[in-house]
Amino acid sequence: MELNGKVLMIDYEKCTGCRLCELVCAVKHDGVSNPARSRVKVMKWEDQGLYIPMTCQQCQDAPCMNGCPVKAISRNEDFGCVTVDYDVCIGCRTCVAVCPFGAMNYIAIDQKVAKCDLCDGDPQCVRFCDVNAIQFVNAGDVSVLKMRDAALRLSEAGKKAAVLEAQV
Repeated sequence: MELNGKVLMIDYEKCTGCRLCELVCAVKHDGVSNPARSRVKVMKWEDQGLYIPMTCQQCQDAPCMNGCPVKAISRNEDFGCVTVDYDVCIGCRTCVAVCPFGAMNYIAIDQKVAKCDLCDGDPQCVRFCDVNAIQFVNAGDVSVLKMRDAALRLSEAGKKAAVLEAQV
């Protein structure tokens, strides 16, 4: 299955903060229901009701891959994702330091780094997210989908403005 063009698309406005994505990720990769082992992290601002799932962006020019002194990080061409070879990794955490998204995690329990590997083409976070806050889509569709959503929001704002203007 060729997945090179697929990416995780996060819609934080849909996220409820349930953290099920974290749990299924940990179960898939480590066999335990422990969010500390997850490759996806839900950032929470409880007072604002804001929850944002954060995961590896699978950067084309990945700083983690470029910064790894032993070349333990490479791109899996079959799935288009950046992966860690744990047999080569020395645990120096350079990748953690250079990731601009904070998506390279250090799991203290195991004393190793961990990052999203797209579950080898079947991301469990996507399968179990009931509200579709995380979707696995073609990379080219992301901007089109975001433009469509922005156009809908602009249209709604225009309608609301027209109603308010009519009331004045």
